Amino acid sequence: MPAMRIEPSHFGQTSEGTPVKLFTLEDGHGLKVKVISYGAILTELHAPDRRGQTADVVLGFAELAPYLGQHPYFGAVVGRVANRIAGAAFTHRGKTYSLTANNGRHSLHGGPTGMARRLWTAQDRSSRGAPAVEFSYKSPDKEEGFPGNLHVQATYSLPQKGTLRLEMTARSDQNTPVNLTNHSYFNLRGAGQGNILDHELFLAADFYTPGDAELIPTGEIRRVAGTPFDFTESKPVGRDIEQVPGGYDCNFVLRGGPDELRLAARLRDRRSGRVMEVWTTQPGIQLYTGNFLNGSLRGIGGVYTQYAGLCLETQHFPDALHHSHFPSILLTPPHEYRHVVEYRFSAD
Repeated sequence: MPAMRIEPSHFGQTSEGTPVKLFTLEDGHGLKVKVISYGAILTELHAPDRRGQTADVVLGFAELAPYLGQHPYFGAVVGRVANRIAGAAFTHRGKTYSLTANNGRHSLHGGPTGMARRLWTAQDRSSRGAPAVEFSYKSPDKEEGFPGNLHVQATYSLPQKGTLRLEMTARSDQNTPVNLTNHSYFNLRGAGQGNILDHELFLAADFYTPGDAELIPTGEIRRVAGTPFDFTESKPVGRDIEQVPGGYDCNFVLRGGPDELRLAARLRDRRSGRVMEVWTTQPGIQLYTGNFLNGSLRGIGGVYTQYAGLCLETQHFPDALHHSHFPSILLTPPHEYRHVVEYRFSAD
């Protein structure tokens, strides 16, 4: 096995001719991660199976060009506000802010450009043998309609064997909503190696926030017991999916207190033996089963068809700006937004 290390390289350039950097991080035990300075995107994540054979377990592209085009946020850090804001508008202290709509009449993942399609500044933050890279982005006042100048950092690191840690922080000079997440699509068998319907999933969530036909939360917080949304005992993702029109695309309410790093999800592929635990400080997690993947995109491992990967997006609740009983996503100076998520890999 190679020692822990980080290696920078070139990953192409934007249409304006600006270079995009790629960083490869390795933990010395088979976990290898590739991230780029465009969208702070996680492009590859290689993890060993029960025999020690590694495979790339996230959907992504080997080249920059597809990331510059239309894609469903593969591996990106999305914001300012991940998920949906109804009507692409919100009101704060009597003032209404109109946002850029990009999901019908709603705002999704921060707007059509958001942070996922911006160039970030990269800096090596490795220390004590633990590889780490920090991406920084300044979102100017009124970008996509959001108030305030927002300074964001997203740091990927490999702090211990089998663990990828992502820490996202933000500060603003005005009150502004913030809800960042990473939008990776996971397939523990390997990217392009079939679908995820037989992956076994556990969610530490006794409640979920049902949505309407446009996937906007109704405001209800409903028990999962007796519904297809019950993952409190591990079960195949596809067992009840036919009872969910269109597939899973829903926020779950996680157990535990605010800002406490705790287990949110456990995903297992029986064939390879790969297991991924998701630990987070956030109150919610979005399960999205790649419903809109339709075979039009070819990435690492092949063509990505429906259910080729699933997302486990740690987050605050969707459309929280319109539901006062949801945890607030308003960032007020001089406070700092902080979000930690860890992906812990093993094999059985």
